[in-house]
Amino acid sequence: MTTAADSSSPRARPSVEAVSAVSDELVADLGALVSQLSSSAPAPSRADLEEIVANPATTLLAARDERGALLGSLTLVLFRTPTGKRAWVEDVVVDQGARKRGVGAALVGEALEVARAAGGRTVDLTSRPSREEANRLYVRLGFAQRQTNVYRYDLDEHRHR
Repeated sequence: MTTAADSSSPRARPSVEAVSAVSDELVADLGALVSQLSSSAPAPSRADLEEIVANPATTLLAARDERGALLGSLTLVLFRTPTGKRAWVEDVVVDQGARKRGVGAALVGEALEVARAAGGRTVDLTSRPSREEANRLYVRLGFAQRQTNVYRYDLDEHRHR
């Protein structure tokens, strides 16, 4: 992976665009990013990424520097419910060498624009409290913390019931 630290102009605004094709380089680069996001999640395979890119409900956004190095990524899911079109942001990750350079804000800003253009009513996301910088970013961008409970049912844990 060409790291963000290799970039010649660390303050240049990253370009953000939807991934439309999966390359070997993207598979390797996203694998390295995912390892920075989660120590327990496996790196996405080429087939995983091709499924994400091919799914019309899912937009994989990639932030790159002027040399094309991957700085960060975000997954946006748009879906219809009886109460309107909704969007969910997942797996926001910025390379450690590119943090505090506006990459996260650029990714989230583009996700909001994609959701708005698709007719979304709301955009939700979750973030661990320990990710203090990320939480401050979301508040700064206009997200409001909701008073709700998030529940998770692990299908792998309950597979044999």
